[in-house]
Amino acid sequence: MKGHILVIDDERSMVDLLETDLALRGYKVSGYTSSTAALDALSATDAQVVLTDMHMPGVNGLQVCERVVANRPDIPVVVMTAFGSMETAIEAIRAGAWDFVTKPVEMELLAVVMDRAVRHHNLQEEVRRLTDKPQPTDRFEELIGASPPMQKLFDQIRKIAPTSANVLITGESGTGKELVARAIHRHSLRKNGPLVGINCAAIPETLLESELFGHSKGAFTDARADRKGLFQQAQGGTLFLDEIGDFPLALQAKLLRAMEERTIRPVGGDKEIAFDARILTATNRDLEAAVEAGRYREDFYFRINVIQLDLPPLRSRGNDVLLIARSLLQTFARDIGENVSDFQPSVAERFLNYDWPGNVRELRNVIERAVALTEFEKLIVDDLPDRIRDYRQSTFRIDTSNPAELQTLEAVERQYIQRVLASVQGNRTEAARILGVDRKTLYRRLKQEQDL
Repeated sequence: MKGHILVIDDERSMVDLLETDLALRGYKVSGYTSSTAALDALSATDAQVVLTDMHMPGVNGLQVCERVVANRPDIPVVVMTAFGSMETAIEAIRAGAWDFVTKPVEMELLAVVMDRAVRHHNLQEEVRRLTDKPQPTDRFEELIGASPPMQKLFDQIRKIAPTSANVLITGESGTGKELVARAIHRHSLRKNGPLVGINCAAIPETLLESELFGHSKGAFTDARADRKGLFQQAQGGTLFLDEIGDFPLALQAKLLRAMEERTIRPVGGDKEIAFDARILTATNRDLEAAVEAGRYREDFYFRINVIQLDLPPLRSRGNDVLLIARSLLQTFARDIGENVSDFQPSVAERFLNYDWPGNVRELRNVIERAVALTEFEKLIVDDLPDRIRDYRQSTFRIDTSNPAELQTLEAVERQYIQRVLASVQGNRTEAARILGVDRKTLYRRLKQEQDL
């Protein structure tokens, strides 16, 4: 079910028409010919949208708007008014109507409006839920997420943390791979030991060996004393090698030997030194492809990849983006002393629609900027960067992160047709042009959809 709509019109034939059509589109519909009876029932209903006629005996559409706004402000009201009666439509908006449609009603356009209204209501509910204290299952250490992919990740961390196995953490840049490494360390048997990390891509190859293994006095020009490397510094704890996909091919053999023998030899030294540290690695690169291309040692890849944890991108985590955004907002507002408590539902909608190529790191930057610049207690759309405020999906995306949820070609076609119709405000002629079919073909496909 797409949503629950409460329909009010004093003409029974109109109520029946709307009930039938909207029900075929997947909505639950409660129809009333009396606005008084509808308003009495509203308090006990789970309706997400009210669709009301404007001119009715007794309580008219304007009064319905005012009553709903006063008693159920979470429910958007859509008003039906006579074609060309713009003054009446403006009155309705002033009375609190969320949107309006003209009579005779174009059912395709009405379906688009209803879909938007239901999503608006659900967004308000989600933002309201976020004002409550997060549930224990929404967090794991510094990681935040209630989505199935994140709950699965939390379970995996709990299982592998107490072991001594090497772990390869993979995921796009900005997904939180370092946070996962911290969580594993803090729940491991080595939690009282140090967590030592290094970004392998940030250290020149000539210095990387010394950073990892240390060096002896006189090993090179500036080596004025013996120096312990990160393997020794991580003794009894965990060594985290970030950006392991950029680890130099020439050094992979040395690191592989160290991991297998559990000993290291400092640069310029002549003695093997035993170490006791768990190795965690992370990368945003496809290491299997690098192995096939000869840019990465296969034996080294299998040594670091005893257990692999895949971090989902933010775009596939659903409402997690709102959980994270609100947590970041509270943190930044507290740090800089700003009285910013939340964000408007319109901001939440932009967050959910945006693709977040930079993942959580990009979201963090956006929230920090918005909190610093806003003049209000709640973030508004104008506080967001242009790329998010004006973002429109230019491609039809299919999330392949869960093969079990993939749709049939027929279902994808139906979804795409509805998206094109929505983008052109229900204009079937324009939609047919974009789809590359004639109007008769489009009508036939829409009718087939209704008959399903």
